[in-house]
Amino acid sequence: MTRVVVTGAAGFIGSNIVAGLNARGIDDIIAVDDLTQGDKFRNLADLKIADYVDADTFYDAFAQGHYGQIEAVFHEGACSDTMEQDGKYMMANNYTLSWHLFQACQKRGARLLYASSAATYGGSDTFREDPAFELPLNVYGYSKLLFDQRMRRECGRNFERTKVGRTHQVVGFRYFNVYGPREQHKGRMASVAFHQFNQFKADGRVKLFGEYGGYAQGGQMRDFVFVDDVVAVNLWFYDNPQQCGIFNLGTGRAQPFNDVASSVVNALRAIEGQEPLPLEAIVHQGLIDYIAFPDALRGKYQCFTQADLTALRATGCDHSFVDVQTGVGRYVQWLAKNP
Repeated sequence: MTRVVVTGAAGFIGSNIVAGLNARGIDDIIAVDDLTQGDKFRNLADLKIADYVDADTFYDAFAQGHYGQIEAVFHEGACSDTMEQDGKYMMANNYTLSWHLFQACQKRGARLLYASSAATYGGSDTFREDPAFELPLNVYGYSKLLFDQRMRRECGRNFERTKVGRTHQVVGFRYFNVYGPREQHKGRMASVAFHQFNQFKADGRVKLFGEYGGYAQGGQMRDFVFVDDVVAVNLWFYDNPQQCGIFNLGTGRAQPFNDVASSVVNALRAIEGQEPLPLEAIVHQGLIDYIAFPDALRGKYQCFTQADLTALRATGCDHSFVDVQTGVGRYVQWLAKNP
């Protein structure tokens, strides 16, 4: 029987990966997390796992072979708060821990599929997996970049072979703006769609940043990717163990925040049996509240991101990504059923 590990299993992407594995009939899963924030248990309550191990004890025990033969580790555990200023804490969680896990995976013959981030590009205007375009704006982005750089160094630029002389798959995914079910525990770091759903339910309108960075109000653009698509690509690489490297995981299509807002509003209107409205009408009716851009984010904010999918497509992964309107529509329906 296939045994896999998912770190950060009670988190957003981790729990969705567990759900994706369950949908395939895989439930010999060791879920690793830190449930100090106890309400995260809800992300695991409806899923099938073989064991839960606290993050404080898992990594050393895994390195010592305590869990038997592991086919693959989906490493989603990390500090993902882009506003965290404690660099020592960030590096210990996102770099050092991941480095030790890589070493253990190579020793134990386990494949490693890990979460990197589009924050590695930071101030760049080109989003291609190349060191020339990697310009992180915060210590979070740097912590993710440093681990990517270490993987390039250890595995070779194209991850053809590892230093230990054996081929064990290593794949890093540079997640862009992921949204979808099971992110409710993330607080301020939850997606724009999540916050706007709750804002509209509470106040009858949603909030967006006003003009900034040469973009009109609500016009800043991001590559928003639905979590179901993120899971699908993770599992495609799981099915193709010969494919290694660092890959962007976004839709390849930037859309403005206004698209997210209008999609949330119209999805909630649809639930009430109301007709969709164009953006102009939504703004005219005061259903979007544009707020001043916060000083704390000036100089640290990406106004435009769009994944270059050339490397991903070159592997043969032809997964079709949904657009914001479709993905947010599905997400709002889920949120309405799971208050």
